[in-house]
Amino acid sequence: MDKQLRIKLNEIFRHAKGVGKIVLVNTDRQDPNFTYLTQFTSGLFENDILVLESAGARQYTSELEYETAMLQRAPGIKITKLTEGNYKKLLSSELKGKRIGINGGFLPYATYMGLKKYKPNKIIDVSGSLEQARIVKTNAEIENIKKAVRVTKSAMRTIQKYFKAGMKETDLAKKFDEISSGLGSEGPSFPTIVCFGKNAALPHHFPDGTKLKKGDFILIDAGSRNKNYCSDITRTFLFGIKSREDYEKKMAIYNAVKQAQQLAISKIKQGVKGGAVDNAARDYINSVENGKYKNTFIHSLGHSIGIEVHDGSGRMLGPGSLQVLKEGMITSVEPGIYINGFGGVRIEDDVLVTTKGGKVL
Repeated sequence: MDKQLRIKLNEIFRHAKGVGKIVLVNTDRQDPNFTYLTQFTSGLFENDILVLESAGARQYTSELEYETAMLQRAPGIKITKLTEGNYKKLLSSELKGKRIGINGGFLPYATYMGLKKYKPNKIIDVSGSLEQARIVKTNAEIENIKKAVRVTKSAMRTIQKYFKAGMKETDLAKKFDEISSGLGSEGPSFPTIVCFGKNAALPHHFPDGTKLKKGDFILIDAGSRNKNYCSDITRTFLFGIKSREDYEKKMAIYNAVKQAQQLAISKIKQGVKGGAVDNAARDYINSVENGKYKNTFIHSLGHSIGIEVHDGSGRMLGPGSLQVLKEGMITSVEPGIYINGFGGVRIEDDVLVTTKGGKVL
């Protein structure tokens, strides 16, 4: 069996107690855990089924994609071609009378009911176990994410020479994606976010026809993919100086966010709870200039990053998070200050948890 597959299966079944096998079913998109385990980088694999056991995995695929699957197959995954003639027999042998785990957070209800027709003894939602297994990265996963981060950071440096008064947010977002692709990105981790001026106060603003003006904030939140793995980086720039007063106000916000991020990263290490890291950044922002920015940090500090940009447990660093950080986890660290009608600043980096501390990738 492939070493990486063995590590992943061991971790999954360590968390998913009480099931002998786990059945993952794709729809018109791939279950993230299917992608995580097969590591396929091409092919759609619509409606494919991946059956996991501690000793290996079996993939059931259509004739349409059988050869594509065979070309990418990792040792330890057996691939079988599904036909109208063998479909029911094969699924019955896998499911009937068995205790099976499913990814309940992904599986549509109709597909779930379809599985029940094969009379498994019990169906158990192991989505939480799958998430927990995915948040500690192998060395190979870490290297894939590092490359995705390098591409995005390089694009952030390059994009600055394209800032031009009067350009639209949509124009800059398109240019950023072009630059990332040219640098080696296999696609964006998520639709690129570009915010000009007061739109920077909206954390998930979608780029529109807003035009860039002198003195505006430019907030770019973007990511790249490398061999299925994501990066997630945010930078906030200031486009020229409208007035000394405006410049000083905006730089004060930027410096407060930068300091909050550095403080949070200094708290990251194995054994620390995610909530404690979030508190460090949030308490600092709330305390700056006697509470001038209190309650302007309106989202969690960070999330796990991997196959998905919000991977596994998602809100790893957030208020009250009990997630204990472990070596090999990768989390975003993205404090922000948002002032409606004025603008905002967010600075985000992807950070690897180590025994010694947090390492910015």
